[in-house]
Amino acid sequence: MKRVHHRNHQEQKKCPSIIMMRLAGLCVFSTIILSVVFSLSLVLRDPPSDAVPISVPRWIDDKLLAGLLPAGFDETSCLSRYDSLINRKGLSAKPSSYLISRLRKYEALHRECGPYTESYNKTVKDLRSGVPSQSSSAACKYLVWISYSGLGNRILTIASAFLYALLTNRVLLLDPGLDMTDLFCEPFPHASWFLPPDFPLRAQFHHLNQKSAHCYGKMIKDKSVTASFVYLHLAHDYDDQDKLFFCDEDQRFLDQVPWLLVRTDNYFVPSLFLMPSFEQELNQLFPNRETVFHFLARYLFHPTNRVWGLVIRYYEAYLANVDERVGIQIRVFDTGTGPFQHVLDQILACVFKENLLPDVNRKQATISSSGKPKSKAVLMTSLSSGYSEKVRDMYWEFPTTTGEAVGVFQPSHEGYQQTENQMHNQKAWAEMYLLSLTDVLVTSSWSTFGYVAQGLGGLKPWILYKPENRTAPDPPCQRAMSMEPCFHAPPFYDCKAKKGIDTGKLVPHVRHCEDMSWGLKLVHNYA
Repeated sequence: MKRVHHRNHQEQKKCPSIIMMRLAGLCVFSTIILSVVFSLSLVLRDPPSDAVPISVPRWIDDKLLAGLLPAGFDETSCLSRYDSLINRKGLSAKPSSYLISRLRKYEALHRECGPYTESYNKTVKDLRSGVPSQSSSAACKYLVWISYSGLGNRILTIASAFLYALLTNRVLLLDPGLDMTDLFCEPFPHASWFLPPDFPLRAQFHHLNQKSAHCYGKMIKDKSVTASFVYLHLAHDYDDQDKLFFCDEDQRFLDQVPWLLVRTDNYFVPSLFLMPSFEQELNQLFPNRETVFHFLARYLFHPTNRVWGLVIRYYEAYLANVDERVGIQIRVFDTGTGPFQHVLDQILACVFKENLLPDVNRKQATISSSGKPKSKAVLMTSLSSGYSEKVRDMYWEFPTTTGEAVGVFQPSHEGYQQTENQMHNQKAWAEMYLLSLTDVLVTSSWSTFGYVAQGLGGLKPWILYKPENRTAPDPPCQRAMSMEPCFHAPPFYDCKAKKGIDTGKLVPHVRHCEDMSWGLKLVHNYA
């Protein structure tokens, strides 16, 4: 009994020391965990441009598109933002860590300077006074995008305006027009990108033109050096003075103006890549130049729940359960009532020549095949139903030479473009997104509708050449150099030499477009 009592007494003496050791270990472990959490919070809040990507659970990484999208939104308010249907396709490339860092910084700036913040209210007060103020006295600078042109053009120009705002540390605010709030979700957390209805210059938007005293081109002609705001006319009809916007010397003046208003129907990004003052920043943001619109579009443009319902229902009903999806976007610039036979001939020549769709056997009623045939869904978009009906009938009336099963579908056929019709634009936006979900894509020359679809989907399309004299071109189509849109009306001017120059031959990554010989587009490592 004494031995047992003695052993218990010794163990009781050891217990305090064991407890103290365990407590010390727990403190050390807690300290390590707190340090890691603190470090992660700093990196996530403001990641360095060369930071090694932090490992996160795969489902989070997929939903946020490798960090391109911000977290913190109410998912039910905009189902398309994190929807698995889109994210399953993913991005065509990985965004740079520097781009992700700059987007998070922009979001912080937008929260600080967005509508009805203290900084916004102060800057608007200065604007109302009409007294010219320098940006050095303004806490925030703004770029106001004025709604203009068709939906495809609007999407391309918003992306252009956002990139310019990112490069110049401005806050982008959109004129909502008649239907913008019904088409697009808010892309920035905790702050709206739509211009408030009481913005003091809103009533002037329709009256601003190249003759306005605040138009930058006219200011240059009049040698005016002060203004409470500057209107940038960058539409297709802009003149040589308006085009000086793309010169570094002029940017130094514009940098001093708190409020810039822009109206454009051009995707002017390629010309930003020709400006020396933006060159280093753009190279860090987009090491792969042909991903500019792809990343910006996936970051900025999320269909509202109403539009997303149109996308989801159609995709699941007609496109989900096939082996391959082929998109064909048709835009006809000919006058008269279609469908036109030469357009149909060109479409079929392209898809057969490039092996995008199987030809049909017009001599046999059936072709036997072993096993389940490969299935293809053809999504056709056009203002006319005639083209899809003829292609659908062809695949119904004759077997394919390969034994593949081909279904042809067209969501809408509105007859003519209705730029300011709300439902028309909702259907158009849904169809752009549906085209972006295809595996291969055929688009029409000059069409901004097609540019948006290829950029969203990260697709290099086959471009149908523009027919001349109602004759199908030979060859019928060409594979695009890149998935970037074309800048239809670029300047041809050397800002330093102050003379005309071919801006499509200055640098390897800005080339002339396949579908518009005078246009410019971004390419990457194209020989």
